[in-house]
Amino acid sequence: MTHTPDITRPPRELIDALKEIGAATIAGTLGHMGFRNPHMVGPVSQSRGKSIVGPALTLQFLPQRPDLFNEGEYADPETQLHRHVLYHAQEGDVVVVDARGDMSSGVFGDMMSTYFKGRGGAGIVIDGCMRDRPNVEKLDLALWLRGWTPNYHVQTSIYPNAVNVPIACGGVTVIPGDIIVADDDGVVVLPVAMASKVIEESQKHHEWEEFSRLKLMEGGSLQRYYPLHDDAREEYEEWRKTKRPGIA
Repeated sequence: MTHTPDITRPPRELIDALKEIGAATIAGTLGHMGFRNPHMVGPVSQSRGKSIVGPALTLQFLPQRPDLFNEGEYADPETQLHRHVLYHAQEGDVVVVDARGDMSSGVFGDMMSTYFKGRGGAGIVIDGCMRDRPNVEKLDLALWLRGWTPNYHVQTSIYPNAVNVPIACGGVTVIPGDIIVADDDGVVVLPVAMASKVIEESQKHHEWEEFSRLKLMEGGSLQRYYPLHDDAREEYEEWRKTKRPGIA
């Protein structure tokens, strides 16, 4: 029986707090903290309007080599590692796949996706493709992919090599258990160790942006309200008191 490791999942309160913050705000906050590019380049939203936050289950593909892989091994379905990453799925998990940007291999199809949906998975991110688009779209899963193909996952040039190991997806290192935040802006990787600080800073940013957006819609000065100038700080604090009674 093939054995693959599980992940350590971050505390639920971190996940819940991050659901109130968009990928763009998190990416910007991480940038100021030294993680300059947490955004995966390549996978784009296939389900506009959906957003997810959850821990990463990872799947790594490598280029096929005849001494390491031949399709005959797949006579036994349990040797197929792309199945095993799904076996670990719990409610809210995100499967993240390094498919090497390959555009001719459908990593998952409708049956695998149906199983993942049934396990309560939050979404799938692939630096590559899926297949069975008409049926997969009926599942209403949150997906970030490079595209779609009719080919199955090992039909052409790659094969699954490892589950829940560090991978690169869209040019970003992903450690199993990292927090994935994804919406229409794209997919961002958030290390668990940075999450609390990101939440703290992002909430501050979100609140003054709400004030600034209101003022800009009223025709206010861009120089005064974005970013919030020190001259507008007192005005902002007064607005904040009316928005949140009890703030001194």
